[in-house]
Amino acid sequence: MDGAKPITIAGIEVPPEQRTPLVEALLRVIAQQQAEIERLRAEIARLKGLPPRPTIRPSTLNQSHPDPAHKKQRRGKRPGSAKRQKTAELIIHETIPLPLEGLPEGTLQNGYEDFVVQDLRIEAHNICYRRLRYLLPDGTSRTAPLPANVQGHFGATLRSYVLYQHHQNLVTQPLIREELLDFGIDISTGQIDRLLTEGHESFHQEKDGLLPAARGVCDYFQADDTGARHRGKNAYTTVIANPFFASFTTTETKSRINFLKLLCVPHEEYVLGEDALVYMEYHGLSASLLTRLAAVVRKGERIVTGEAAWQRQLRAWRIVADEPRRIVTEAALFGTLMRHELYLGQPLLSDDAGQFRILGLLHALCWLHAERSLKKLLAMNPREQEAINRVRDAVWRYYQRLRAYRQSPTLRRKAALERDFERLFTRRTGFVDLNEALRRIHEKRSELLLVLDHPEIPLHNNLSESDIREWAKKRKISAGTRSELGRRCRDTFVSLKKTCRKFGVSFWQYLRDRISGQHNILPLPRLICQMAQAP
Repeated sequence: MDGAKPITIAGIEVPPEQRTPLVEALLRVIAQQQAEIERLRAEIARLKGLPPRPTIRPSTLNQSHPDPAHKKQRRGKRPGSAKRQKTAELIIHETIPLPLEGLPEGTLQNGYEDFVVQDLRIEAHNICYRRLRYLLPDGTSRTAPLPANVQGHFGATLRSYVLYQHHQNLVTQPLIREELLDFGIDISTGQIDRLLTEGHESFHQEKDGLLPAARGVCDYFQADDTGARHRGKNAYTTVIANPFFASFTTTETKSRINFLKLLCVPHEEYVLGEDALVYMEYHGLSASLLTRLAAVVRKGERIVTGEAAWQRQLRAWRIVADEPRRIVTEAALFGTLMRHELYLGQPLLSDDAGQFRILGLLHALCWLHAERSLKKLLAMNPREQEAINRVRDAVWRYYQRLRAYRQSPTLRRKAALERDFERLFTRRTGFVDLNEALRRIHEKRSELLLVLDHPEIPLHNNLSESDIREWAKKRKISAGTRSELGRRCRDTFVSLKKTCRKFGVSFWQYLRDRISGQHNILPLPRLICQMAQAP
């Protein structure tokens, strides 16, 4: 090896006399760690919204030019096809040396060549905890306790797998049992059901903390809903989301009352005060009832905690008709929002469903839904179709200007967009239905143009619709939930899964982390606060 040239591993030049297998192995470990560090730095930059690091190629000025044959060989190789590039970031769990037999005498080992094989272990792994029993001098006996992470007769990995298959991969309970039986796990359908529904209070608490955490740091929210099945009846699932989280809740109806309750979380109270009176007057509560409730408010703000207590209070006020009960309840929940100063200055973006429009809160509308009303128009002749096409083209050009404004807002651009909105949606086209559609869009001027004052708001509601789309997939293969516990678990785990995905956190690793009791992954509400406040 006297004539051997030095080699470079992990940026370190190794002389021939120091090229031992141990040194080479350690240097390759350093190279893998450096690659992992760079990957994590890139992931942090992505989560912060920073531009990726530029790819800087090394200078070739001091390098010798390869011969034409070698140059041709390099040109024909697909970029990124090198095996070392594919496997450099993998964690190696086992290394098996492969010697070569039948070599001539005097042969010396000269390094090695790695060949990485990715594999997966899926097999039963049964553990018997032999709890030693002791007889104390006083005649009593004591038995060694189980480890803290042991909960029942199924281990943390198995419990994580059941949750992952059901909530991530949408595998039904019978198929999960069939899988586990094939793997050699003795488990019943009832046991699988209990693994999916019981002992998840810590998950519920973490999910319940998503919206309050986001409310304290995020600029805006988006909302959407879809149908669901619960106890054999039609129900509705509402999602409140933004780029940092998604929170799902299933209720029997999609009324404004239910939506207000979701916005008030974790406050379970009804506040009758001046703000509630303004809300009731705006929504047309009868003058006589409004006068009676105003007399109650003059004696002091009335705060009622809990649904049952509020229903008793309504009966005490002799409010029994459906419409007055609805308006007063909405007003009291609105009073809760105002009392705790929730969502003040934080716009809510929706698709214009009635339950999302709340007096006193900033409400933005999705431009794609607004344009969809033009797309649905039915033309009876070529002239009407041409009018629709011209208007839609003008709307899309206006939409592109709004997109540019969000990137670089100025007062001049704002004034021009406000002026052109009036021109666009007050025009007369000669097509009655088209004129009516434009008029309805014009009536929503303040909600559609809220983006001019809040350029941080998206122009569409695609994010929440994308979040809720997977819920619709689940609905196609499931008859829904049968119990309140099952409904709560479904809402909880889909919320946690979607939130993990937005942070680039593996849902599988998250489940294993929580169920094993390691808690190496930060609580998701804390992650929301950190990422939303990052520069």
